[in-house]
Amino acid sequence: MSSAAEILVIIVSVVLAIFLIVAIILTIYLIRLSAEIRRIAKSAQNTANIIENAVSSATKLLSPLVVAETISRYVSKHMNRNKRKG
Repeated sequence: MSSAAEILVIIVSVVLAIFLIVAIILTIYLIRLSAEIRRIAKSAQNTANIIENAVSSATKLLSPLVVAETISRYVSKHMNRNKRKG
């Protein structure tokens, strides 16, 4: 093999070694990043579940209150009419 070919082989070997090291480092960072994203997603899901439960409870509580308020208005409206007539 000529000396030019040997130099090219050495250069290519060094570049590939550097590329391999960089690829390994990036893979480690990507694994850490995906674990962090998974943790944040789980936290966001828990928060969404808590908010959903709170809204559901509020809806169950407010629904009878709205019905009672509507009935109260209807009754008081008719009571006022009866007082005017009497």
